[in-house]
Amino acid sequence: MKATQKSPALAPVTPADLLRMAALYLRRHGWHQGTYYNSITDTLTPPACAAGAIGIACAGHTVEHFAQLAPDALADYLATLAAFVDYLDAFYPLFLVDEDGFVIDEHTSPYSWNDDPARTAEQVITALDAAADEWDRLHTQGGEN
Repeated sequence: MKATQKSPALAPVTPADLLRMAALYLRRHGWHQGTYYNSITDTLTPPACAAGAIGIACAGHTVEHFAQLAPDALADYLATLAAFVDYLDAFYPLFLVDEDGFVIDEHTSPYSWNDDPARTAEQVITALDAAADEWDRLHTQGGEN
């Protein structure tokens, strides 16, 4: 390429990309329930819950609360978490209901879903990958954004 030519534009990172990165993180470093990260381990790459893994995919490091993210990473985190919630609503609905039988929250909480005692690491990883596929299916045409 000549110096006068413009370099090809990089494709934007999509929520699907970040969901796949979160799934890969869990495969490599382990899955956790109860908090974003397993604080017992003293490592830069601790086991994480689904939301914690999404945070790491967006920021490149552990983040104790999403408010600590830089504005661009925060926008990516919220969009990616929303894509994951949309997938969970469609395929793993888990709604909170009060004592009178009224739905408290109309969306599946990724935190409650991740922390279900019957949940497994493989289910979480599979759901993150499937949510990425679903996002791609809904937002791309012929492989293009």
